[in-house]
Amino acid sequence: MVHVLSGRILLRPTDPERSRAFYGEQLGLAVYREFGTGPDRGTVYFLGGGHLELSGRSESPPSPAVRLWLQVEDVCAAHDELRARGVEIVRPPVREPWGLVEMWIADPDGVPIVLVEVPADHPIRYRPGI
Repeated sequence: MVHVLSGRILLRPTDPERSRAFYGEQLGLAVYREFGTGPDRGTVYFLGGGHLELSGRSESPPSPAVRLWLQVEDVCAAHDELRARGVEIVRPPVREPWGLVEMWIADPDGVPIVLVEVPADHPIRYRPGI
């Protein structure tokens, strides 16, 4: 059995400085660590129970199959805060048929990011009798 101690998502942005500005300033992710020097240096951000690493550079954006799922406490508050910071909202908060409240944005390379709120009464949080 593999005993995983930590994990992270690795992204190779087409413009590292632009992506660092998006994730660090606009999205407001806290920096876990930085390494290397110059414009292609690596930056690792906290993502709740994991990390997001931006390092290196790619000539083309990540595959459209890559998506980030970020759980937040209050999607409507996140919507207002991100819009005030100039983040384009791809889709505003909507309560989905499965009960989660979801809002979609995208990073500078077009990587879809869903911000998810799990309501207090959702089965993920609440199971009667337990």
